[in-house]
Amino acid sequence: MNENSCSFHNEKELRDGQVESVSAGCPPPCDEDNSALLAFSGIPISELKNHGILQALTAEANGWEPAVMNTEVLRAQEEWEAVDSIQPETGSRASSDQPGQLISFSEALQHFQTVDLSSFKKRIQPTIRRTGLAALRHCLFGPPKLHQGLREERDLVLTIAQCGLDSQDPMHGRVLQTIYKKLTGSKFDCALHGDHWEDLGFQGTNPATDLRGAGFLALLHLLYLVMDSKTLLMAQEIFRLSRHHIQQFPFCLMSVNITRITIQALREECLSRECNRQQKVIPVVNSFYAAAFLRLAHVWRTQHKTISDSGFVLRDLEVLAKKSPRRLLKTLEIYLAGVSKGQASLLGAQKCAGPQAPPSKDLTFTGVCDLPPHSSEGTWLI
Repeated sequence: MNENSCSFHNEKELRDGQVESVSAGCPPPCDEDNSALLAFSGIPISELKNHGILQALTAEANGWEPAVMNTEVLRAQEEWEAVDSIQPETGSRASSDQPGQLISFSEALQHFQTVDLSSFKKRIQPTIRRTGLAALRHCLFGPPKLHQGLREERDLVLTIAQCGLDSQDPMHGRVLQTIYKKLTGSKFDCALHGDHWEDLGFQGTNPATDLRGAGFLALLHLLYLVMDSKTLLMAQEIFRLSRHHIQQFPFCLMSVNITRITIQALREECLSRECNRQQKVIPVVNSFYAAAFLRLAHVWRTQHKTISDSGFVLRDLEVLAKKSPRRLLKTLEIYLAGVSKGQASLLGAQKCAGPQAPPSKDLTFTGVCDLPPHSSEGTWLI
């Protein structure tokens, strides 16, 4: 190493703010090279930039070309380049654009209120057709007709029941993710197809295949159940009951069947009196669904039902729900009042705690659509 290769002229700012000239006129030993570099290590990167020291250390100057680039010099240069590339935060994205964010029932409902559903609305039958004595009996002794001002809201409910699950629609995906996270306690997104949906009580890896007769309304009902603070505890309790090692049943598939019962009760005008009283349709439909699910869970636990009883339990539930909807809703009110006061679960979850088995793939579930029609006014579910 000659004298030229070991000489350089630069300025550095001392800790007290003074600047002195740094020069080397004779070849220092190699350990002095390292000592000089160590002296620079205490100086902020910005100051090295201001006084040109980094350039002198990393580029050719006055014919000096270092034989070996010191690792500390390379690191300092990389740090400075990184400082230049850092950009200030400009704010987060809008909450609705963030993937994986939970969606509320009202937000999902608003989506359906703003999109064009005309093609689906053409398929609905708002009320069932009655003829002969059935029509006369219903006219004389049946429930009152729904008020004219509420029929558009009723038709929206029935139209949503005609919509299928579209995995390409971000809103549909968020609904599924929210249901999964709320029931399982997971904080992470999951695939829209996969075996994990069977763990929640769907029959297969694609939830869309189980929505026959209830459409997207079945998912909206599940969303309402898990996102309403008053019914979330109930949903979690029923979900635990569905995973009981003896009394297990497919939770989501059972929910879809209860949505079917709700749709039919609405079409048969069984809910008209309550809707007229509250001057609302959707809240009544949601509460009726939740009340029916609560009733099913209570019967299932207290009467020690198993999956082989599913069809008969659902049929009895449908008869009771249509005959005494107000009684069913009152039961839900009592339950929710008890939960709000911190009372023990009315489902008696502590009694069905114990070993929980994953849903068996050999379960044979009988839904309301699989049972033979009963003779109640000659109608059955859609």
